[in-house]
Amino acid sequence: MVTQSTISRFACRIIAHRTTRTTQVYAAGFDSSRNIFLGEKATKWQNNGEIDGLTTNGVLIMHPPNQFCGGEAKPGIWREVSVGGGVYALRESRSAPQKGIKVEEETNVLQDGTLIDLCGATLLWRSAEGLGKSPTKRHLEQMVDELNAGRPQCPVGLNTLVIPRKATLTSTERQPVVYLNCGHVQGLHEWGHEKDSNSHTCPMCLKVGPVVKLCMGIEPAFYVDSGPPSFCFNPCGHMASEKTVRYWAAVPIPHGTNGFHAACPFCASPLEGVPGFVRLIFQDNCD
Repeated sequence: MVTQSTISRFACRIIAHRTTRTTQVYAAGFDSSRNIFLGEKATKWQNNGEIDGLTTNGVLIMHPPNQFCGGEAKPGIWREVSVGGGVYALRESRSAPQKGIKVEEETNVLQDGTLIDLCGATLLWRSAEGLGKSPTKRHLEQMVDELNAGRPQCPVGLNTLVIPRKATLTSTERQPVVYLNCGHVQGLHEWGHEKDSNSHTCPMCLKVGPVVKLCMGIEPAFYVDSGPPSFCFNPCGHMASEKTVRYWAAVPIPHGTNGFHAACPFCASPLEGVPGFVRLIFQDNCD
């Protein structure tokens, strides 16, 4: 059975102004007749002769309060944007009929690092200037090469581990895994593994918990700095810099009618545990 998507093909409009070099987001889009399309249950109102409204499930935005990349990135506050571009506090639930209070001091102008949530898909807006401060794909690949050049070793199998640039379904003895309760990186082996489960006892510290294959997060736009990939998300195992991991673990992504959860930006997996990530502990000269 295919579930119906909550994302309307008329969910929002993004308008770029060439003269001012600013970009704004508006709720709802134009249909084939070039009219603004709003559902029957959408919230609508009139003010001073101007008609405005909200889409049924809302178009939410979150501006970063600080510089997204190259500074101290922190999550902002989720707001809702109207058809006319007004910014409002969130409704009690995603499709509640009563609009939130208008936030006069905030605008719908997109900033580097603004998140746009369409109730089923979350978009990250990056500016050209911001991307210029971000690491490149080649830089991320070079950091993986540097880690692998250190020849990290599994303390149990004594085999050299190789960190992949892309996630794979197959496992080899050179594929590194991380113990999510302690952060020790090893090869996949049977020592301390409870049969028919993902529960493993770490041979280094004897902590019991799940393991997951490590993989570098190769998407430069998600990074808030160019630091080394010394942390990974729990439970997916995507590696990134400490600041990047800490930032996304603190970002509440809208989920359902009125819920929020943090998620890995590389695969959208909801984060588990507190804080939702772990510091990687390699053996030998990679520690």
